This record gives sequence, structure tokens and C-alpha cells, in this order.
Amino acid sequence: MSESTDLEPSPPAVVPRTELVTLIEAKAHLRVVHEFDDADIELKLRAAEEIAVEFLDRAVFPSVEALTSAVAAGTAGPEPMVCNFMLRAGILLILGDLFANREDTVTGTIATQLPTGARQCLRPLRRMGA
Repeated sequence: MSESTDLEPSPPAVVPRTELVTLIEAKAHLRVVHEFDDADIELKLRAAEEIAVEFLDRAVFPSVEALTSAVAAGTAGPEPMVCNFMLRAGILLILGDLFANREDTVTGTIATQLPTGARQCLRPLRRMGA
């Protein structure tokens, strides 16, 4: 048995998902100009996207092409949609809240729901019956 020296790279374990909001857009919204918080902002941005999509109870795609491909493959789910300005604004508002309130407990306040602005952006896009 001879060993091959030309090893082919293995496919990635996780297929990277497409961003609905970029890190550059997120940093502009947060008014952050340095790179020190990039990893934290990226984490909170992806969480904000997941919170928004979970609230909508429908699949969200970054482009018409991605939506069309998912529909053709039968993986789009019920009432899929393409990301729009209201959804992006809602994601950024959730991100702002996560970034400003970095602790689970904030003394003197109770926050158990989506921020009001985020709800206003996301509610019209929510799947009926959700």
C-alpha cells in the first residue's frame, strides 16, 4: 500500500450560510469603527438574524435566486420570503439591543420581548398563524 502525497481537501463540515446583514453594515449601525469587537458583533449579528427568522416562522433567503433554488429543491418550507429592508432593519435593531445589553440581567429594567422597533419591522412579515 502506498500513501498518496496529493491529499484532496475534504469538503467543509458546515456549509457557510449567506448573511442577511453584513458585518460592515452591522458595525455602521452600531457606530463601531475599530476591529476589537468584530468577533462579538459577528456572534450577536448571527444571533439577531436567528431571532428575527425564528419570530417570522418562515424561511428567509438573501436573494430571489436563492429562494428560487430552494423552491425548486423543495427545501423552502411554507411561505418563504426574500430578505427585505424591514427585516434587515429589524435584525439591526435586535443587534443593537444585544450589543448594548451584554448581560442577561440588567439592573432596574425588565426586557422579555423583542425591542419595540424590531417588532414593528418584523410583525408584518410574520407567517400567518405563527
